[in-house]
Amino acid sequence: MIKKAGRILIAGTGSGCGKTTVVCAILQALRNRGLDVASFKCGPDYIDPMFHSEIIGTPSTNLDLYFAGEELARGLFLKHSAELNVIEGVMGYYDGLSMQSTESSSWHVAQTLDAPAILIVNGRGMALSAAAVVKGFQAMRSPSGIVGVILNKVSPMSYPQLKAVIEQECSVHVYGYMPTNETCSLESRHLGLVTAQEISDLQEKMQTLAAQAEKSIELDGLIDLMKAQPALKADNPVACKIADVRIAVARDKAFCFYYRDNLELLEELGATLIPFSPLEDKELPECDGVYLGGGYPELYAGQLSQNKTMRESVKNAVQDGLPTIAECGGFMYLTDRIEDAEMTGVIHGICTDMKKLVRFGYAEFSAAEESLLFEKGGSVRGHEFHHWDATLPGEALTAKKPTGRGWKCAYTTETLYAGYPHLYLMSNPILAERFIRKCDERKMRHETHGN
Repeated sequence: MIKKAGRILIAGTGSGCGKTTVVCAILQALRNRGLDVASFKCGPDYIDPMFHSEIIGTPSTNLDLYFAGEELARGLFLKHSAELNVIEGVMGYYDGLSMQSTESSSWHVAQTLDAPAILIVNGRGMALSAAAVVKGFQAMRSPSGIVGVILNKVSPMSYPQLKAVIEQECSVHVYGYMPTNETCSLESRHLGLVTAQEISDLQEKMQTLAAQAEKSIELDGLIDLMKAQPALKADNPVACKIADVRIAVARDKAFCFYYRDNLELLEELGATLIPFSPLEDKELPECDGVYLGGGYPELYAGQLSQNKTMRESVKNAVQDGLPTIAECGGFMYLTDRIEDAEMTGVIHGICTDMKKLVRFGYAEFSAAEESLLFEKGGSVRGHEFHHWDATLPGEALTAKKPTGRGWKCAYTTETLYAGYPHLYLMSNPILAERFIRKCDERKMRHETHGN
């Protein structure tokens, strides 16, 4: 397919410079104008896209070149693109798979999508040094792709001088600034920002940010820049339907980390996704399979434990052979306990807070034996990102990081995948196809017995 998709990539000098705040301000301002907007997030992060989605009213999409590769990433971008598309970078603009690499970095995404980059610079406490920062980023790679700058945490008084010196020294346009606004700051915790669902006054904060963006960011200039970009060409990544099945998907404050691509792939293969809440509902809905995603079950362990009927419903279904995917938080829910809170007990072990990241980062996960998702010797790309660990994290898969380090992880059977790794199914759609087929087998078996 060939599509005209106006686009910019909002990049940062590093984590914490204010990318998400600026992106949210721009997205909300564009939506307030009634424009056709889509948003994307570089890298594997779940939380920033949730903020985007709350603003634009439709799911945001991850663009991860380690997971998808360049051609598939272009296809996914075009598949989900609107007239105007804002892509939020990850970490620093050039930060890739290793200290020495730009592979899978925001810069790599910008090059892959032929998207102009706007660099977010925290200008607080800087004068001429702000220009030195911008010039250094321009010079680091050729082409840098950096066509503009937005300053963050600067005052209306200092902005004109900073804008003038950066434009003079770097020959790049400064599109505006955002001042420090403590009332609109987004709280963080150990996996990044607090999720959008947890902020009661989120819409009020977003509207405040949008009003500021209308005052201090050249939105018309950014819109013109997006619209000026050339059309892109890529294959359309659409899967063929296999079977009609019903998959229950845990969706609440405790379980909310899912890749849009994973869920849409399952839908394209024939799944009807049925949301349910392990926190609030009494039992699993009628289904042919279940997907327990990641999230923050440790924050709601007491409530999960108190919902005994749901725990028993899940345990009985999984032990009875209901095809089940349980990733990270979902895996924790299947263990005996999260600290002192009783969970389902499908898998033996206790989850505790390690006070640090455990087995952190990208990896390719391979299986020595056939199971629900995996062919013998099959593999899929994904990542681990968690501070909690289980006393028995499993040994069914071998994880290998891009740097070469590896570890054992996860549990697999012919009807179960459970482990800390988050799997990106689009990197090997065979896993999703196997899951759908196993759900269909379960459905056919029950229909036969029912007759």
